[in-house]
Amino acid sequence: MWSTIAQFRWIDAVDVLIVAFAVYQLLVMFKGTRALQMILGLALVYLASRIALKGGLLTVNWVLQNLLGVWFLLIIILFQPELRRALATFGLRSRLLRAFARREEAHMVDEIVRAASFLAGKKIGAIIVLEREMKLSDYVDSGVVIDATLSRRLLESIFYTGSPLHDGAVVIQGGRVAAASCFLPLTLTPDVGEELGTRHRAAIGLTEETDAIVIVVSEETGSVSLVRAGVISQGLDATALRRLLGELLEPPRGGVSGAKPKGSAVPSAAV
Repeated sequence: MWSTIAQFRWIDAVDVLIVAFAVYQLLVMFKGTRALQMILGLALVYLASRIALKGGLLTVNWVLQNLLGVWFLLIIILFQPELRRALATFGLRSRLLRAFARREEAHMVDEIVRAASFLAGKKIGAIIVLEREMKLSDYVDSGVVIDATLSRRLLESIFYTGSPLHDGAVVIQGGRVAAASCFLPLTLTPDVGEELGTRHRAAIGLTEETDAIVIVVSEETGSVSLVRAGVISQGLDATALRRLLGELLEPPRGGVSGAKPKGSAVPSAAV
């Protein structure tokens, strides 16, 4: 043991640090995805195979080694969307791509604001969910998977009254329309005003459980609301909605995750 330590060079330390950093980045990439659970299972199978080999259980080791290859292929085949989004997120961490990410974010906000304004003018009900740090995979699975480029025309066509997907919410992940006709949990807060419909209650319920941002267009009044952390800002015009989305989606500084809604924000318990 001491001879091994004595032969340990600084280049070996660099080698270990590079591998450790790569493994850490992989875990960060897959955090919050179903693929992470499969990767952890893969690690357990590998550990079990090593124990079986040390214990002389050659048949068990052979079975586990072959199972590793099958699991690896399953991860690639079954979780292509998650892997694609994780790799895209990893790429956007670099400084060279941050400017591009900000442009994409500005485009996303503009498309959402224009769609919300159009739907409000036509008094077409809508509920648009923006995923942030907390994954909304369970809610995406409850709807119809779309995985399409975000555009105002797509949002308008989804919520058009004659569309089979107009009921439920649209979930946006990574600047893309992940799914439509998604079911959201209704708020359990007893003091929510009777004037608020199912869409507003669902928006409040989701934001009480996650850090998502939800835009709601009222079918009855045509008013636009923004909900975040159980707080609702009502009666927003295009300028106010764009400003709030810009503040909330701005990268956090000093550990603070976005700004809180201003203006007409009302706690859900007091609505």
